[in-house]
This record gives sequence, structure tokens and C-alpha cells, in this order.
Amino acid sequence: MIMNEEYAIEINDLTKVFAKQTAVDHVSLNVKKGEVFGLLGPNGAGKTTTLRMITTLLKPTSGSIKIFGYDTQKNDKLVRSMFGLTGQYASVDEDISARENLMIFSRLNGLTHSEAKKRTNELLEEFSLQASADKSISNFSGGMRRRLDLAVSLISRPTLIFLDEPTTGLDPRTRTQMWDTIRSLVEQGSTIVLTTQYLEEADELADRIAVIDHGKLVSIGSPAELKAQVGGAKLQLELLNSQDTTKAASLIDDFLHIKTQAKKQTLTAPLEDTKQVTEILNKLQEAAISIVNLSVEQPSMDDVFFALTAGKN
Repeated sequence: MIMNEEYAIEINDLTKVFAKQTAVDHVSLNVKKGEVFGLLGPNGAGKTTTLRMITTLLKPTSGSIKIFGYDTQKNDKLVRSMFGLTGQYASVDEDISARENLMIFSRLNGLTHSEAKKRTNELLEEFSLQASADKSISNFSGGMRRRLDLAVSLISRPTLIFLDEPTTGLDPRTRTQMWDTIRSLVEQGSTIVLTTQYLEEADELADRIAVIDHGKLVSIGSPAELKAQVGGAKLQLELLNSQDTTKAASLIDDFLHIKTQAKKQTLTAPLEDTKQVTEILNKLQEAAISIVNLSVEQPSMDDVFFALTAGKN
């Protein structure tokens, strides 16, 4: 069997039809080893169905999926041993402690009692859960529960990890802690597939992002590449005198050949190249128009999401 050494996941023409509804429509993409790969899309776009097929929880209608070169339908048991999966909701038993949960799942993963004890202690330390290790999970905060759920998925030290909305419901501080954990996993050699409803999270963590809408792959690339697809930066100027607004807008319109948005003393104009800022400032200076504030804003992942999915939720 010839395996592609570059990819952790290879998806070709993947399709899933429920009754007469096509949930995933001929999706093809590859996930490189050692990267964080994001899956974005509106609710019902097909990203969760895609993830369920990749992780062998759902059988495709057609198409193929390979994990580290192995076909998921022909080698389902083997590929399941190669990845960890953390879902949106904790799979742990709330009636027992974190330590007991980790011990049980370690034994289920085939570790001996001594191996399970060692691995449990390692994970409790890695995820800063030692102080609460013997407390009932029902007393855990949302962030602690998410960290424990991630720890459970890492018992077998998988090199491929699927994180399905891992920070849903977490406060900003705990979310940032989870981001640090994810970055640490990548530094240790893991490949991560991430679905998230937080566009900032995808921008912050993902090396590449696939945007899915109505079951189709509409775009794929790095955050910077996706932002470039939806347009360049925006220039925002705040003028010293409101009476200069019309004159300044006209100068910028003539230079950029595009309509400038004007609101009181603030002007906003799209840029094809940030080098245009210098020319605009020179023209305003020649016209004796004073500026009190200037900013150049790059497109956000929110701009990308709404542009590529037509703003549908």
C-alpha cells in the first residue's frame, strides 16, 4: 500500500444523502500532518456530518476517506485507534471523580492498572486538574469539564485529534487556556481538526480553514488567503474639521475610483493595496485637510464567513 506521507486525512468526493436531502455534496480536501485544520460553516451546513463520517461514526453514501493512508471503511477499527475525539458535550461520568474517569477510560484503552495509574497522573498534571482530581465531576466548572474531556481523548496519545467545538460555553479566560493547550498539542506533533462557532478561534488557531455551506466546500485556505478573497483592507480617517468631509471624500473617490463612505468627520474606503495610504495622505495634505486619526483594518473572519456563506445562519 502506497501512503502519502504529507497528509493525515485525504477526502475524495465525499457525499452523504439522508432520504432525499444531500447533507454533504461531493467534498474533497486534504489535511496536512502537523497542522490545525478548521471546519467552518453555518448551522446545518454539513460540517458535523462531515466530521462524523471522517471519524467513522457515520457511513458515507459515496466517496472515500483515508486516515494516515488507511481507508476508513475498509480499516475502521485500525483508524479508530489512530485518533482522539472530543465532542461538544463531556462524555465523562459526572457521578465519579476526574481520577476515576481517567482510570476507567485508560483501562478501556487497554492499559494495565499500573499503566493506567501513571497515565492518569500525567494527564491530571498536564491539564491542571490535580487539586480537583478526587472531586465529583458534578462540582466542576465548565472549563474544568472541557479540560477533562480533552484529557480523556488523549489517553492513547493519538497523533490525530478531532475537536468538535471544544470551547463552547466557556468564559474568555478559560477559552484562552484551551487555546494554549491546543497549541501545545501541535508543538508535540499532533494534527488537529477543529470545528468551532467562534470565528476568532478559527483565525487564532487554524493553519488552514475549509468553509462549508449547503453541504458544499465553498473555499479552503489559510486565514490570510480567505481574507484576501473577500477584499483588501479598509482605510478609516477621522478629520479635524467636519467641513472638510465632502472635499476629502471627493479626493479619495477620484484616486481610488470608488465611492467613499462618509459619516460626520469619519471617512471609510476600501484599499487594494496598503501602499495607497501614502498617496491619499499626500493628497489630503496638499489640500490642507487635517487628520486626527487614521487606521487600516484588515478583513476579519466574520467578513470572510458572511461573504462566503452569503450571510446565512
